[in-house]
Amino acid sequence: MCARSITDEETNISAVQETQPRDLKKQNIRAMKPRSEANGHVFKTEEVRALPETSSPFYRDILAVVTEKQRVFVWAVYDCFGKWQQTKSYKILFRTTQPAHVLMIVAVTTIAMLLNPSKSRSDVHTKPSTFISLVYLSAFMMHFGAQMWMTFVSGLSLYFAVPRHTFGEVQQVLFPRYFGLNSILSLVTLVIFVKLHPTNTWDAHLALQVGAMAVCFLVELLIRLYLAPPLLSLIAAKIAMEKAAGVGTEVGRHDPGPLAKCPHYIKVHKAFRKVHMSIAIGNLMSMVCTALHLLYLANKLSVL
Repeated sequence: MCARSITDEETNISAVQETQPRDLKKQNIRAMKPRSEANGHVFKTEEVRALPETSSPFYRDILAVVTEKQRVFVWAVYDCFGKWQQTKSYKILFRTTQPAHVLMIVAVTTIAMLLNPSKSRSDVHTKPSTFISLVYLSAFMMHFGAQMWMTFVSGLSLYFAVPRHTFGEVQQVLFPRYFGLNSILSLVTLVIFVKLHPTNTWDAHLALQVGAMAVCFLVELLIRLYLAPPLLSLIAAKIAMEKAAGVGTEVGRHDPGPLAKCPHYIKVHKAFRKVHMSIAIGNLMSMVCTALHLLYLANKLSVL
C-alpha cells in the first residue's frame, strides 16, 4: 500500500472522528434550544404576570384620558369650523362689514328697549330666583376675572417672557375670543340687572349702574366687530415683514432693525400702534365700568 493511500485512510478516519463530536455538539445544541426557549418563555410569562395591568382603566392616568378626549373633540370642532369657512355664508358674515353693522344695530336696539320705560312693568323690585342669581353672579365674576387676567397677568407675563413674534401670534388667538366673550357676559349681566330692577324704580345709583354696564357692553362689542379684525391683519403683516428681515425674536422690547428705514413697515407699524392704543383705551373703559358695578355689589352685600 502506497504512502498516499495510507495517509488518505488516516485523514479519512481522523475526519470522521472530528465530524462525530461536531455532529454530537450540534445535536446537543439543537436539543438544548427548545429547553432554553421554553425556559425563556416561562420567564417572560412570569414577568408579564408579575407586572400590573397598565392597560386597565384603574392604572390609566385620568388626566391623560380627559386630555385625549378633549383633543379629539376640539379638532372635530375645528374641522367643522374649517369646512364652514369655505362656504359663502362665512365669507359674507366675516369678510364683509355689513353683518357687523347689522349686529351693532341689533345691539343698540336691544339696549334701547331695555332702557325704555314700560307701563306694564311693576314698580316693585322683583326678588330673583336662585338660578337667576347664579347666572348673574357667574357672568359678572367671569367677566371681571377675564379682564384682570388678560390685562395684568397674561399680557404682561407673555410680553416679557416670550419672543415678540410668539406674543403676537398668541394675541391673534386671544383677542377675538376675549372681547367676544366679554361682550356676551356683559350683556347677560345687563339684561338680568335691568329685568330685576324696573325702570320706574331707578334712582341715581341704579341709573349709573345701568349706564355703566350698557357702555361696557357696547364698547366691548365695538372693539370685537370693528377694531379686532384690522388689528389681527396688521399683526400678521408685521410678522411677515419682520420674519423676512430676520427680526422680531427679541423679548420685552421692539427692535425693527433694518426695517426702521422701510417706509411701508413704518406705515404699518404706526397703523398698528393706533389701533392697539384704541383697543387699550376701550379695554380700560370697560374695566372702569366693571369696577364700578363691583363697588355697587360690595355696598349691597349683606352676607358677610
